Amino acid sequence: MMWLVCGSTNNNPSVIAQHYINCVKSLGVIPMRLRTDLGTENGTLAAIQCALRHAHTDYYAGSLSHSYGSSTGNQRIESWWSFFRRGRSQFWMDLFGDLRDSGNFNGSHEHQCLLRFCFTEVLQKDLDECKDLWNNHRIRPSRLASCPGGIPNELYLLPHRYGSRDCGFPVEDSDLDVFPEASQVTELCGDKDIEEYLLQAMQQHGQQQPQNWESAMELYFLLNHIARL
Repeated sequence: MMWLVCGSTNNNPSVIAQHYINCVKSLGVIPMRLRTDLGTENGTLAAIQCALRHAHTDYYAGSLSHSYGSSTGNQRIESWWSFFRRGRSQFWMDLFGDLRDSGNFNGSHEHQCLLRFCFTEVLQKDLDECKDLWNNHRIRPSRLASCPGGIPNELYLLPHRYGSRDCGFPVEDSDLDVFPEASQVTELCGDKDIEEYLLQAMQQHGQQQPQNWESAMELYFLLNHIARL
């Protein structure tokens, strides 16, 4: 699992491309091939991947380094999303559903910004833990599987031990900084003005960014009352 990020949107091409660039920077390599679904949010990411691979000389260099395919055709990630929902996201879906059903969330732009402001960092902490647990758990070998069993981190970092090879191409940060998405800053709640107001209100009332879902819920109710949303 390369990245698992909580943000203000999942359909902005620039934001998705920024996640890709951040991942490549952290790893120091470009993938040999990148496969995405046909969503328009993946267009910029696909262009950056092909641009970074244009000077290579292998078979999949340039435009062949990216391919589109239906998400339902990727059984591996679809299976993982099912696991993720059962083990993690269902809790958050129920929590936010309760806020809506109790009349404390109406779906307005202001309420969405408030929800992100209070819960983004807590959610990201939970996602980081989920990613780390997955990458360090052991997958049992199976005769029907196309990939070997083992611990995902070891499979990725030590491919030769498992009869595979490293499919990453080294890249310098300077090669990535030419893309505007590399320096893009996304507000915590998706609206700079509202975030500034909420931050000031939080500080004036002696509050700090929450560390768990309970304190995030308390902050949400407090700021909701202060802002009279």
